[in-house]
Amino acid sequence: MIRVVLVDDHPVVRSGIRAMLAGQPDVELVGEAATGEDGVELARRLAPDVVLMDLQLGAGIHGSEATRRIVALGGPRVLVLTTFDTDADILAAIDAGATGYLLKDAPSDDLHTAIRSAAAGSSALAPSVASRLLGRVRAPDTTLTPRELEVLGHVAAGLANRQIGREMFLSETTVKTHLVHIYAKLGVDSRTAAVAAAIRKGLIRPS
Repeated sequence: MIRVVLVDDHPVVRSGIRAMLAGQPDVELVGEAATGEDGVELARRLAPDVVLMDLQLGAGIHGSEATRRIVALGGPRVLVLTTFDTDADILAAIDAGATGYLLKDAPSDDLHTAIRSAAAGSSALAPSVASRLLGRVRAPDTTLTPRELEVLGHVAAGLANRQIGREMFLSETTVKTHLVHIYAKLGVDSRTAAVAAAIRKGLIRPS
């Protein structure tokens, strides 16, 4: 039996996933949480095989940080189940140790298969996610690094260079250097153009 904990801040979504799992003879939903903090606590207390993790969890820690803390427990595998497939979201989740990354519009059969794969320690990636990762590998010179994506995310949120430096514990000069690299890779010459290009390419979410 594969024991699963579900972490999602929308009751309707949790209800739908609960129904999708109900008919599976080898899958048991043993706990649900609406926040990242509660998800980490459930994972610690219940020691499930798989945690289904949304990324955007409202107030509190982000899903990728909850993933990092759950993975650090050394037991549960984390399967991200979200609506977002930007490079920034995907890289943050995988860097945090997620075993798989699935989108919420995936057919129920794909979800069941992904849960079984995650429980067995195998990766499970939505086709669009796999394509984006493959694209990064094939074009490393024009691919933004996770650090550059983080800087660009702060730019999109309206932060000035000094504020970005404080958020990321970087000097203002280092932030400017990252922006120079970002502009070159995206073929733009301003902050506004960089944000617009990144959103268009699916690298970051619109603010």
